[in-house]
Amino acid sequence: MPVAIANHYTDRSAEDRCKLSIRSVRIIAEKVQRHLGVSDYNVNIVLTDDDEIRQLNATYRHRDSPTNVLSFPFAEGAEQNLQALPVRELGDIIISVDTAEKESNMYNQQLMYRLGWLIIHGFLHLLGHDHERSSEAAREMEIFEQHLLTQVFSKRSRQMIQLAINVDHVATIRQARGGSEPDPVFAASLCEQAGASGIVVHLREDRRHIQDRDVYLLRKTIKTRLNLEMAANKEIVDIALDVGPDMITLVPEKRQELTTEGGLDVISQKKKLAKTVKKFDKAGIPVSIFVDPDADQIQASHDIGARFVEIHTGRYCDATSEDQRDAEFDLVAAAAEEASQRGLMVNGGHGLNYYNTGRIASLETLEELSIGHAIISRAVFTGIEQAVKDMLQIIHTSRQHLF
Repeated sequence: MPVAIANHYTDRSAEDRCKLSIRSVRIIAEKVQRHLGVSDYNVNIVLTDDDEIRQLNATYRHRDSPTNVLSFPFAEGAEQNLQALPVRELGDIIISVDTAEKESNMYNQQLMYRLGWLIIHGFLHLLGHDHERSSEAAREMEIFEQHLLTQVFSKRSRQMIQLAINVDHVATIRQARGGSEPDPVFAASLCEQAGASGIVVHLREDRRHIQDRDVYLLRKTIKTRLNLEMAANKEIVDIALDVGPDMITLVPEKRQELTTEGGLDVISQKKKLAKTVKKFDKAGIPVSIFVDPDADQIQASHDIGARFVEIHTGRYCDATSEDQRDAEFDLVAAAAEEASQRGLMVNGGHGLNYYNTGRIASLETLEELSIGHAIISRAVFTGIEQAVKDMLQIIHTSRQHLF
C-alpha cells in the first residue's frame, strides 16, 4: 500500500524545500517496505522541524529536547505477529529534517541518505526492534539497518527517468504530401523497440499532423503507454474517451501557432478544466496538465484533480545566456519540487534536445521526459532507433544517482 507522507516542513525558503525531495522519501520508504516484506501495510511518515519534534518528544517520552526520529507503532509486538493486527496499519514515523540535516553535515552524508537511515530506523521500531532494550538488541538492530541501507541505496535499485517519444512530426512529414508515408504508427513501434517507455501524440483540432486513424491504431498496437495530448475541446474529449489512452495531457492550443507555445492557464479555466478532468477520472484515465513552472498554476492543477503535471521546459531550452538558462532551470526545479510536495507526479517537456536534456533529466523529482522534435530530426540522419538510444544514453548518464 502507498506510503502516506505529511510534510510539515514547508515554511522554509524555496532553496531549502528543493533539498527535501518528497518523491525520494517516498521511494526510499517503499523500498524499505519491500525489503521488510510489509508492502501490504500502511505507514505514515511526517517530516517536521526541531520545534515540533521536541514537543512530541516531551509529551510522549518526557524528554524536552529535539530528536531525529520518533516511531509510534499501531500495535505493540507487531514484529512477532503481523497477522494479528486488526487492520493493515504499522503506525507513524516522525522525522525532524532539521536534525537530519545537522547529522548529515556531521557525518558527511547526503541529506537523502541520512533521511533513509532515519526511515529505516523508524520502520524497525514499528516492527518491534528496540536498541534501548540491551546492547545485544542495539547491535542486532545496527546490523539490520546497515543491511537495509545497502539494499535501498545500491546502484541496481536506482530508478531511471522514463523517456516518452512524441511522434507528431513523423505525421507532419506525411501530411506535407498528403500520402501515407512516413507512418507515425510504425515510427512508434520502432521507438518502443529502441527502449522508449511511452508514445505521445497531440490530436489537434485542425488535424495538422496526427489524424484520428493514428490515435486509434496506436491504441491497438503500442506495447508501452499512450499519452494523448489535447485541448479541452468537446470533440477531442469525446474521441479521447472512445480511444481510452493510458493518459491524457491537457495543453493549450492556438490555431496559428507552430507548436505549443506555453503552459495551460489553469487558474483562468478552473471550472471548465475541472469538469474535463472529472470525465476522464470517471473513465479511469489519469490526467496531466501542461503548465509553466509556476507554483500557482501547479496548485490550481492539484485543485482540479489532476494526477500529473508536465512542467514546460521551453524557456529553459530557449535561454540565450548561461545566467538566463540557470535562472530558468531553477524555476523548473522549484516547480517540479512544488508539484511533488503536493503529491502530483511530475513530467517535463518542450524544446528538449541532445544538448540541454541532461541537466533537466538530473532532477530527481521528474518521472518522465516527453521529447519529439529533436529525436525525429536526428532520425533523418541516424535512423529513429539510434536517435532514441542516443537520447536514452544522455538521460541515463545524467541520473547517476537518485538520492
